[in-house]
Amino acid sequence: MLVPVLLAGGVGTRLWPLSRESRPKQFLALNGQSSLLEQTLARVSRLADVAPALLIGNAEHRFVMAEQLRTSTMAGQVVIEPARRDTAPAVAAAAFEALARHGEDAELLVLPTDHAVADESAFEQAIARARARAADGGLTLFGVRPARAEPGFGYIQAGANVADGVRRVRSFVEKPDKARAAVYLADPDYYWNSGMFLFRARDYLASLKRQAPAIHAAARAAHAGAHIDIDFLRLDETAFEQSPSKSIDYAVMEGADDAVMVELDAGWTDLGSWSAVAEAQGADARGNSVQGDVVLEDSQGCIVRSEDRLVTTIGLRDTIVIETADAVLVAHRDSEQQIRQLVARLVENGRDEAKAYRKAYRPWGSYEQIAVGERFQVKHIRVTPGGRLSLQKHHHRAEHWVVVHGTAKVTCDGRESLLTENESTFIPLGAVHRLENPGKVDLDLIEVQSGSYLGEDDIVRLDDVYGRSDNEPATDNPQPMAGAAGASPDSTKE
Repeated sequence: MLVPVLLAGGVGTRLWPLSRESRPKQFLALNGQSSLLEQTLARVSRLADVAPALLIGNAEHRFVMAEQLRTSTMAGQVVIEPARRDTAPAVAAAAFEALARHGEDAELLVLPTDHAVADESAFEQAIARARARAADGGLTLFGVRPARAEPGFGYIQAGANVADGVRRVRSFVEKPDKARAAVYLADPDYYWNSGMFLFRARDYLASLKRQAPAIHAAARAAHAGAHIDIDFLRLDETAFEQSPSKSIDYAVMEGADDAVMVELDAGWTDLGSWSAVAEAQGADARGNSVQGDVVLEDSQGCIVRSEDRLVTTIGLRDTIVIETADAVLVAHRDSEQQIRQLVARLVENGRDEAKAYRKAYRPWGSYEQIAVGERFQVKHIRVTPGGRLSLQKHHHRAEHWVVVHGTAKVTCDGRESLLTENESTFIPLGAVHRLENPGKVDLDLIEVQSGSYLGEDDIVRLDDVYGRSDNEPATDNPQPMAGAAGASPDSTKE
C-alpha cells in the first residue's frame, strides 16, 4: 500500500507579499485555480494502490490544511507537528503511523506540497520505477535534470545506472554559487534534488535508527503519545521537541548504502521564485507575465500580479510588481533573491505584513478582514454546512450581521432565529451569542463590529463544540489595517 506523506509545514518568504508565514505558498493558487496543496492531493489520488494521505504541518495552518483536504477527492489525516524539526522526524512519525495503519509493507511517498508537476503521466511512471526499488528495500529519491544554472537548489551527483531511469547516488551537493551551478548544468551526472522520496516505512525507520537514533527515538515517542484533537492527530509535544532538527538528506540519505535516484522528467518546478512562477504560467510576446487586473504600457520582461485592485505600468523593464491588499513589492528581476532579506528586515522592524494574512481558517469555515477604521471593523465570514461558532460574548463591542448567502441560525441571549439572504440582526454589547449554519450550502455574511476596543481577545467563550479553549493561540490570523481601535494582529474570530 502506497501512503502519500505530504509535507505542508514550510514557511514561504521568497514569494512575499503573496506568500507569508501565516499562509505560505503551498496554500495559494499560484499557477491555476487551485492551490499547490490541492494540486498535490489531486495528483496522488490518481496513483494506483494508494492509501489515504498523511498531511503533515504546523498547528497554525491546521484549519487551512483541513479545509483544502476536505474539498479534495483524496482522503487523509492531518498530522500536527508541534515544533519545526525539519523533514526527518516528521517523516519518521508518519512512518510509525503508516505501519500502525497498513502493516509492514507500507510504502511512503514523501512529497513537498509547494511544487508543481506539468506531466502527470511521467510523474506516475517515475513513481512506478521507484516502487520497484522500494520493494527490494531501497531508499529512493527523485532527481530533476537542471534546466538552468540555479544556485537556489541542492544537487545530486548520480553514479552508475541500476535500471532504465534509475542511478545510484554518488553524493549530495548543497546549494552552489552561480559559477558552480553553471558547471553542474553542463555535467550529465548532476540533477536538482526535488525533495521527493519513496521507500518502505520500515526501511526508512531502520536506516534512521542506525544513523540518527535520537531522531528515531523522539519520533517514536511522539507518535506513541499522539492524540486526536477534533479531526487532527497531534504528536506529543514534549517528545517531538527532543528531536534534533535534520532533513532526510542529512539524517538518512547521505549515509545510506542503497540510495538510488529516479530521474523525474515531468515538468517539475518548485515555484520558489517569482521568475519560476512566471515561467510556469507563460509570457506574452514582450516577455511579460501578468495575472489579475493588470494593464501594461511600453513594458517588457515584467512580472506583474494584482490581487486586490487595478495595477498599471508604463515603461518598465525586467521588473517584478506584486500587489496585495496591504503590501506592494516592486523589484528588479535580478534582485529577487534578496526578497528573503527584505522580509527579514520587515520582521526586525515589527511589521506584521511580513507574516500575517487577512484571511484565517477555522474548523467551522473562514473569515477575512475587509476594512478597519476608528471604532469599527468589517469582516466577511463564511460558515460551512453544519459549522458552529462558539457560544460567546464581548465586553467592548457590538456586532451587526448581514446574511449575503445561505441560512444563518442565530442565538442571542437565549433566543434563536433563522436569517436568510438580505436579512440582518444586531448583537448588543455583552449579549451571549452564537452563529451556526444549519443549511446545505455555505453561509456568507458580513459582520460590522463597533466599539471602543476591537481586538478579538475581547471574547469570553462559554461553549465550543470543537473543544478549543479561550487561550488557544491564534497565529494564523489576518493582519488588521492601521487605524483599528484596539485591533490586534493576534486577534481571532471564534
